Amino acid sequence: MQIKNPLTQGLSIHYPIMMAPMFLVSNLEMVKAAISSGIMGVFPTLNYRNDGELVNVLTALKQFSADQSYLRGNYGVNLIVQKSNPLYEQHLRICVEHKVPFYITSLGNPKEVIDVAHAYGAQVYCDVTNIEHAAKCASLGCDGFIAVGQGAGGHAGPNPLHLLIPSLHKHFPNIPIVAAGGIANGAGLLSILSLGAAGASIGTRFIASTEADVSDAYKQAIVDNHMQDVVLTEKLSGTPCNIINTPYAKQIGYKQGWLERLLSKNKTTKKYFKMLVQIRGMKKLKAAVQPGNYKSLWCAGQSVELIDDIKPVKEIVNSLITELEDAYSNLQNELKTESFSQMIE
Repeated sequence: MQIKNPLTQGLSIHYPIMMAPMFLVSNLEMVKAAISSGIMGVFPTLNYRNDGELVNVLTALKQFSADQSYLRGNYGVNLIVQKSNPLYEQHLRICVEHKVPFYITSLGNPKEVIDVAHAYGAQVYCDVTNIEHAAKCASLGCDGFIAVGQGAGGHAGPNPLHLLIPSLHKHFPNIPIVAAGGIANGAGLLSILSLGAAGASIGTRFIASTEADVSDAYKQAIVDNHMQDVVLTEKLSGTPCNIINTPYAKQIGYKQGWLERLLSKNKTTKKYFKMLVQIRGMKKLKAAVQPGNYKSLWCAGQSVELIDDIKPVKEIVNSLITELEDAYSNLQNELKTESFSQMIE
């Protein structure tokens, strides 16, 4: 099965699926497996913060793609374009030097990324959670939207996908939409395609993969927990972020205090305070993904409800496509039944 639409054809991928960029989770082996499986593998550049690391990863991915021309997938990076990201300019320069074919921008103005990426033929999709932000990105010439809805792991949006996707499609009919939030199986993929999305960004499902080098406890938490066990916290980055409600998450709380909120909104202090909050949050998350750490802070989406096992990326992708075919076939059969005909009379 191969799906041809503006997303798959524009990004040179076989299936309309992106492995979502996940802070401290996405790694080189996961992205390679995504490419081999015919999907788009995206990683946050902030996963590589030490000198030379990002260069080495991009060099390896470029070589991997060149050596195996039969591959049906592609790769890209996620850039946090907020001023509070101290590595933004350096990472953008490195990505441009290595001719990264695809970018996702988050939490800021994407203009510079769009301009420099388009200069050599790369594409840029922008994280959006509402029509106002999408309009700004469209005016800057973005190539697509990542529609971040309720239930997404990490920085989730406030709106349900069944409203956000049709609204984006209505206002921007010629811009491809990738849906993010709560998608972990083929039926979910079929549903967002029916709403007008061109594909899905799936993250939490891939945490429970053999290629992910997070702790076994983190992976097992993805399998064991349910949608009601995922909560929003402002403590890690200042922006609402979905995590598993572990005892340590309960201990540190979910809301910023009045002083923290004041410092994050003040024109003079907000840039530096947000940077401080993010650095502290990054350190906590980095420690939490390591084996044997009892201070468990694990980002995840509500799709943990639908995840029952840990297996290789390729098997996850194969399952998604098989489930998509089955869901489509079942829907066709259901529409042909006498009961459905009676229902719509």
